[in-house]
Amino acid sequence: MVSEDPTERGAPRPLSDGVVRLLPWPEDDLATVVSGRDEEIAAAWHPAFLGDPATTAFTVEHDGRVVGGVALRDHGDGIGELRWWLYDAERGRGHATRAVRLLADHALEVLGLERVEARVDPDNQRSLRVATRAGLRREGVVRGRQGQAETLGYVLLGRLASDPPITEPESFRALLNSFLPRKRAIAQMLVRDEDGRVLLCRLTYKWDWDLPGGVVEVGESPRLAVAREVKEELGLSVDAGALLLTDWLPPWSGWDDALCLVFDGGVHPRSLVDRVVEQPREIRSAQFCDPAEVRANCADFTARRIESALRALEEGSSAYTESGRL
Repeated sequence: MVSEDPTERGAPRPLSDGVVRLLPWPEDDLATVVSGRDEEIAAAWHPAFLGDPATTAFTVEHDGRVVGGVALRDHGDGIGELRWWLYDAERGRGHATRAVRLLADHALEVLGLERVEARVDPDNQRSLRVATRAGLRREGVVRGRQGQAETLGYVLLGRLASDPPITEPESFRALLNSFLPRKRAIAQMLVRDEDGRVLLCRLTYKWDWDLPGGVVEVGESPRLAVAREVKEELGLSVDAGALLLTDWLPPWSGWDDALCLVFDGGVHPRSLVDRVVEQPREIRSAQFCDPAEVRANCADFTARRIESALRALEEGSSAYTESGRL
């Protein structure tokens, strides 16, 4: 699809889904906005946006009364930006969702835009719900600044002309997938020698030692991920066995929370370390360590995780811990 020149489209026509109607906004009529102005309206309906020649604005009507407004600004590159607002007494009734969906459909199907998007304050949960229910997928958070401080600027949501219709199950699942919580997954391997010592890696990017392993890639099996990481970091081909431990890691030092999955790497000759080929950007060295060395070289939560994994191995079970604690 190729977006039309907004100056050649002529006057916008009314739109309706049978419940709400979108009527072209009279250019000289700001009384409706001013009469119901509050902080939420002010944030969405900035004069610079409304006064832009590329903006097409509509009043939203229900049962013959004006309940709010919605607008589309054509950026001229196949992208349209959506904004909306409702009077306080009209919120929570689904009018905004219907209005945004109507205008988004019109922009993609009639005006020929390739994409519509919305930029929503991260704290405005009501508007985030409106955007997703109107078929816009959450794509990320764009950071901003206030003076020297970094802030969460806005949540960017978008819908493409090529997306499946929002009435189809695939589209609904994609919407849920775009905003439901996600956790980082880390897969590690518990490799031991004949004396029960544990293989640890001395890392280049932190002082404390850790089990071999790493972050699970999107769409990757954790079991395959840990074998891949051991191969990439140490040059060793070790298959992952049973899952010994699921350890929840709380947010820490700039990291979001995560799940760490510890797999059984089996028992190997102590000469295994002689075959290690370190990945120099991440691994300084690797060696088998006894319990006292684990405690001396690892962070407390890592030592607790290893001890819990060894205990699960001895009991022939799979355990769950939080920061290594039962």
